Amino acid sequence: MAGLTPGLRVLAVDDVRAALDELCRLLRASPEVAEVAAAGDALSALKMIESTRFDAVFLDISMPGLTGLELASLLSKLSTPPVIVFVTAYEGHAITAYGIGAVDYLLKPVRPERLAAALTRVARLADTQRPAQPEPRGGDRAETGPQTPDTMPALPVEADGRTRYIRRAEVEFVEAHGDYVRLHTGSGVHLVRMPISRLQEYWEPAGFARVHRGFLVAVDAVRELRSDSVGGMLAHTELGDVPVSRRHARELRERLLQAARRGELGAAERRGGP
Repeated sequence: MAGLTPGLRVLAVDDVRAALDELCRLLRASPEVAEVAAAGDALSALKMIESTRFDAVFLDISMPGLTGLELASLLSKLSTPPVIVFVTAYEGHAITAYGIGAVDYLLKPVRPERLAAALTRVARLADTQRPAQPEPRGGDRAETGPQTPDTMPALPVEADGRTRYIRRAEVEFVEAHGDYVRLHTGSGVHLVRMPISRLQEYWEPAGFARVHRGFLVAVDAVRELRSDSVGGMLAHTELGDVPVSRRHARELRERLLQAARRGELGAAERRGGP
């Protein structure tokens, strides 16, 4: 390891707790690694990567909500992405993984010698990608810190043994359905396994508003606000009326006013574009 910058900062991601703990143990025992963080799903990992620079991400593939391949694809769009190593029980995704830009593909259970070889590759590549200037201390990050990728611009929908990707721009509103959400689009209603609170966290900055305990709505899809038969409020979209609770009514009005000032209201017909 001579000549390489010591002390890799690594993020391990796996939705199986025992596998995650074992991977973290192996990484912490490796002399190349200075710091190990852990995430139990891809969305939590993405949130950590948005705020912290990691040299490498050791990533499981089969995870609910957002797969490891989808997360790696998002990270590849960063100007200085972390080095990706996949850690999986399945051999069949190797070609796709290397196509995304992974430097290694480890099969579970991970053997220490294979991990050591992967870390050698990671260290060599990470050393060339580190910024020339050291990061500031005290929690402040330089302007060249990690960039935020567009989070979940599409969601995978499983149906009849096939995976279809529904673009966020196609969705006019989202309805909670237990541990799932229903995505209401012009092509139909699509069921995705994800709690609405998690989807709100990632889609709210992209123009969605929580308007009810069980509903999100795309602000630019709202054509008008209406009163229902019992004095409540409805947000009218081309695909139907969405209930608006009293606690969310004021915030929605403010979001609509801001959108109107920017000329974005009634822009639903443009949302399906690239």
